[in-house]
Amino acid sequence: MEETQVEKRMLLIGEEVPNFEAETTDGRINFKEWAKGSWVILFSHPADFTPVCTTEFMAFADIYPGLQERGVKLLGLSIDSIYSHISWIRTIKEKLGKDIPFPIIEDLSMNVAKKYGMIHPSQSATAAVRAVFFIDPNFKLRALIYYPLSNGRNMKEIIRIIDAFQTSDKHSVATPANWEPGMEVIVPPPKTTAAAEKRLAEGYDCADWFFCKKKL
Repeated sequence: MEETQVEKRMLLIGEEVPNFEAETTDGRINFKEWAKGSWVILFSHPADFTPVCTTEFMAFADIYPGLQERGVKLLGLSIDSIYSHISWIRTIKEKLGKDIPFPIIEDLSMNVAKKYGMIHPSQSATAAVRAVFFIDPNFKLRALIYYPLSNGRNMKEIIRIIDAFQTSDKHSVATPANWEPGMEVIVPPPKTTAAAEKRLAEGYDCADWFFCKKKL
């Protein structure tokens, strides 16, 4: 019973993510040693040699240079063997002309998939859903997104979220809905009456004392 509860537990934002060791297409890794000092996007896909996953891997390959520029490592996973991964990425290169430059985890035992809550039995008991985990350099989970087996992910949103996190961390600000780099950010609201009164005279673009924006 206890093992079942652990397998079904969803990771929570702000928690430290679990470590693991696994074989990948780049060799065996200890996750926290491999990721040390970097942001990480860990994502799962249902299966190799499937059409939607193939489009996603090509799209992840397209954004990979931009992620590297942002100090982000990319790591894929499915419940397939190393041999399947290697064969699939070679097929993508041969048939579609796209190199897959990031490592993919072999997870036949579902060890990592269960630790990270990637198995959703209502979708499949033997394939991971399309999960995306945004992990910061302190190994804290900053966001997670789940997609069903039937629908591919939006790469622009993945880049946008990373940009938002890094902007918030660097400048101690929040970002509004639909924020993209270059747009105004939100100044954290004041926590005292005196600070609220002062805020309106600080030169920000304020709709009211609690809602002020600024350009970076």
